[in-house]
Amino acid sequence: MAEALIALGGNVGDVRRSFEQAISDLCRTTQSRLLARSADYATPPWGGVDQPPFVNACIAIETALAPRPLLSKLHEIEKRFGRDRSRETPWGPRALDLDLLAYDDIVVDEPDLTLPHPRMFERAFVLVPLVEIARNRIIAGRGVAEALARLATDGIERMPPLG
Repeated sequence: MAEALIALGGNVGDVRRSFEQAISDLCRTTQSRLLARSADYATPPWGGVDQPPFVNACIAIETALAPRPLLSKLHEIEKRFGRDRSRETPWGPRALDLDLLAYDDIVVDEPDLTLPHPRMFERAFVLVPLVEIARNRIIAGRGVAEALARLATDGIERMPPLG
């Protein structure tokens, strides 16, 4: 079994409920086990596109799936929530975004799969929730908490638990 770190994001619809359903679907359909889940964070949009704020979170799962089949399953789940990666605006609005951040300590550099995620250390909206569940994790030789300390976190706010 391997540990995979996954980032969740979205800003269309009831994103927080979508997260709950997506996590449940992921664990059920891949026979994975949820190890940790961060709180949800309200975050400003990233990438210069005028749009509503996002909600972001991170999870850690234990899985027997290899990285590529796991990524395929993440994309299947996104599609069930209406995402069409081929037609969307880069960094634009979406109901659900599931990014595979890391898979154990595996390094992959292929056209459709890069591990660890190549831009995770540039994005406070990923690192804030990731630090919550994996503060001491070293990924590609970099400490997650140390990487976050180098980024501005303006506008990122922890949301209260769903009631």
